[in-house]
Amino acid sequence: MTALARLRDELGEAVDTTAESLEAARADRSGHRSPGRPLAVVHARSVDDVQRTLRIASATGTGVVVRGAGTGLAGGANAGPGEIVLSTALMNRLVEVRPDDLLAVVEPGILNADLNARLAEHGVWWAPDPASRDISTVGGNIATGAGGLLCAKYGVVRDAVLGVDLVLADGRMLRLGHRTVKGVTGLDLTSLVIGSEGRLGVVVGATLKLRRLVKGDACTITASFSAVGAAASAASSVTAAGIQPAIMELMDARSLRAVHDLLGLAAPPAGTVQLTVRTDGPAAREDAGRIAAVLTANGGDVTMTEDPVEGERLLSIRRSVHPALAALGTTLIEDVAVPRSAMPAMFEEIARIERVHGLQIPTVAHAGDGNLHPNFIFEGEEVPESIWAAADELFRAAIRLGGTLTGEHGVGELKSRWLAEELGDDQWELQRRITRVFDPQGILNRGKVFADA
Repeated sequence: MTALARLRDELGEAVDTTAESLEAARADRSGHRSPGRPLAVVHARSVDDVQRTLRIASATGTGVVVRGAGTGLAGGANAGPGEIVLSTALMNRLVEVRPDDLLAVVEPGILNADLNARLAEHGVWWAPDPASRDISTVGGNIATGAGGLLCAKYGVVRDAVLGVDLVLADGRMLRLGHRTVKGVTGLDLTSLVIGSEGRLGVVVGATLKLRRLVKGDACTITASFSAVGAAASAASSVTAAGIQPAIMELMDARSLRAVHDLLGLAAPPAGTVQLTVRTDGPAAREDAGRIAAVLTANGGDVTMTEDPVEGERLLSIRRSVHPALAALGTTLIEDVAVPRSAMPAMFEEIARIERVHGLQIPTVAHAGDGNLHPNFIFEGEEVPESIWAAADELFRAAIRLGGTLTGEHGVGELKSRWLAEELGDDQWELQRRITRVFDPQGILNRGKVFADA
């Protein structure tokens, strides 16, 4: 019996072979598509569905690609010919909330925004805040080690997960981590799974570390600059001054103009670069005043508001960057990170690469933590080699400045060719071997992250 026949026999209507579903599973939001349609999509509703699917895949040697909302930006959840797509999007329950222990247990398909809306009823929240929070899943956050706008102050996903329930490639279930604040028994396999991009197993549950809702009013600051280097230096000066904003986002002139066009706002003055900063907590007003002084001293034209509606409007401009750039063409949204003090130098490298390759590379940055998102815009579905040549220089520049290929999007398929250069051959090989310990047959997310694994 074929893998597809066995899936239909055991999982019935959960197995989807419609052309629309198979075609959708070929791509994520990276602009990259697999070379052909997968075998089937299994819409899992339970852990048992996941285990059954993996047992069949293991028995038949069939590749499996785990998929949530499909909002990834590195091709990590793209499925190709002959592969089973295991979708956990329907596993979206909030299983348990314990405000007294500051933890929640969730299924992987729950959306970030939905989770926090429900947690707010209990006076708590989960800190990871990707720009795609309305459409991204917690399981996807864990798979890629996501970050977001708030991570400079509140940390990334790795800082906010106490444990995961993981189904291995052969269908066995592991419960990793703890429900306790402290716990050091054995190796920290939870941290190993976070950011593993589906290569080690399928996350079917997560125990999340929560925070109390922040008390006090938030203040939102915007500061306009005439050059991106000046804005990056000003952001570094805020960090150097020992002030900790909740959000500090930088939009270069091209990305700012694109958002204003998308939202129908008045065009900003030519060449304007914008920093958007938010402070929160009991000291929000005091911190905002200190930050405004630093930005003004660095040449910024500063405005500040305590009005929550206006503050959200200002942040919505930053959150609209990706759709604004997507309106200009197919977008390769890149994701490098450098030490915060190296941000001005990284922007200089981007400008150099633009000149050398005759490109425009609109760039936004989580300026509070040194994570930059340069965007390459082109026509068609496949990334041209000329774009990859420019991206190659971009990645090497980030590594040279003490940074990394990816701060939060993951390696996926698109960056696997550069991974060994950052890790070194010995570490690359060690990590590749670890994937084989979890998945001896190599059926999980084949060709992703470790291209030769």
